[in-house]
Amino acid sequence: MAKKVVKFLNLQILAGKANPAPPIGPVLSQNKLNIMEFCKAFNDRTKEMPSDAVIPVVISVYADKTFTFVTKKPPVSYWIKKAAGLKSGGKLPGREKAGKITMQQVAEIAREKMEDMNAYNESAAVSMVMGTVRSMGIEIEG
Repeated sequence: MAKKVVKFLNLQILAGKANPAPPIGPVLSQNKLNIMEFCKAFNDRTKEMPSDAVIPVVISVYADKTFTFVTKKPPVSYWIKKAAGLKSGGKLPGREKAGKITMQQVAEIAREKMEDMNAYNESAAVSMVMGTVRSMGIEIEG
């Protein structure tokens, strides 16, 4: 028989850098989960990812105080900043341009993130990425 899920926890953690310090420790201890077990498993699963990438993780907490977790790919904004070579987006989107990105790079980002996005096809995913690019104050070439 399947275990009963009590709660879902959503966290964003740097790849390979999970530790018992806040915010991870307090969230897991409130739900009576083994913090070190999670940290070791998360770090093992994300050791191949870029160390500056923030990884969204969904933790399923079961009634018997065990857990499983699913890691997702870094947010679209991470890939956009990486493609444009920026540390952050524009301070005044729509008024000042922080950088440039090509349409080909937008399509690559959409393909990379497609499984985590709520899009039916690649063109819908490209439109979603384009919206994020614009909201970050970055210009699309092509």
